[in-house]
Amino acid sequence: MDRRRLLQGAAAATTAGVLLPAARAQAAFADTDHPSAHWTPASTANYTASSRPSTFPVQYVVIHVTQETFDSTIGIFQNPAKQVSAHYVVRSADGHVAQCVRERNIAWHAGNWDYNTRSVGIEHEGWIDRPSYFTHALYEQSAALTASVCDRYGIPKDRAHIIGHNEVPGATHTDPGPLWDWVLYIRLVNFA
Repeated sequence: MDRRRLLQGAAAATTAGVLLPAARAQAAFADTDHPSAHWTPASTANYTASSRPSTFPVQYVVIHVTQETFDSTIGIFQNPAKQVSAHYVVRSADGHVAQCVRERNIAWHAGNWDYNTRSVGIEHEGWIDRPSYFTHALYEQSAALTASVCDRYGIPKDRAHIIGHNEVPGATHTDPGPLWDWVLYIRLVNFA
């Protein structure tokens, strides 16, 4: 191999190394159902593969509060021993949206198999008794996400179809809790 070909190969490899991270960043967004979400996959052991809405109709959005930090929640969803996931997690400080499970698949979030099959679960970073986590950025970005889900599946943008985890039949959880501002949230969903 002559020196010129060796240098051309090295240049091509360097260029590929520079371009690959950008291509991966594009793919991180291209693999999501919501355009501004970042793909942060849950362990495949923590959800059920499906082909919704052909296998099950999507009729609800279930609102959760993590009782954990954003990063801890992602770690839990990525741990195959935890047996839990949600489709999305919204960060408190800036409203960043991570998608952990594709909407066609069944996330294990509601504690009720029937509701898992017919809903999209959205976790919100924070604690139910610490309203400082419920920032305007979190509400705005989550509402835009919920509006987008509702539009995709023809879900009415009302409290009968956008429900708290505590409203799922048989629920043992209390989230999103009494400090979640449902009036503001539903207004934002309808104006998103």
